[in-house]
Amino acid sequence: MFTKEVIYFAVNSKNYSFGDEIAPYITDIGNGWTIIILSALLVLYNYRTAFLMITSYAITSILAQVAKFIFDAPRPILLYKDKLNLIHLVKGVDMLQYHSFPSGHTVTAFSAAVVIAYLTKNKKWSILLLIIAAAVGYSRMYLSEHFFEDVTVGSVIGVVITVCWISYIDNKQFLHTPKWNKGLLKKS
Repeated sequence: MFTKEVIYFAVNSKNYSFGDEIAPYITDIGNGWTIIILSALLVLYNYRTAFLMITSYAITSILAQVAKFIFDAPRPILLYKDKLNLIHLVKGVDMLQYHSFPSGHTVTAFSAAVVIAYLTKNKKWSILLLIIAAAVGYSRMYLSEHFFEDVTVGSVIGVVITVCWISYIDNKQFLHTPKWNKGLLKKS
């Protein structure tokens, strides 16, 4: 119903100083380094959990990167370079120009949310995880790094591929042996 441009400028026009301050931090939740550090911390307590997190991240991020190079879509700053005076940019954010589709940060955030929701006993946390992942996606649009379809497809890739991967790999017997249920600090 709405064009890419209409959606982009509708999101971009809704900006405020608090959003400018917090959006870069929210977007960092979807950074690959965040998942690598989280996985390194998880290995201290449970090898299986760390394995599921890091392998889900690896598979989804590789697929996202392949898609980025196949589609080679311009980012907002490049596509609307003749309308830069109409675009709200957040100071201090390094603006990328290429490989917009899909949003890798969104892929990562949704993939991590699925893994954590799968592993937590209290499934009520799933709502909060969904909100955080959606906030990462929105922050990518807010920061003018991505379009709505980049974020939407990124969320689908993150969820679908992670669910398929976990459904396949977590049924493997080796992941349910005692040695995989411990970590560097936790001995069985």
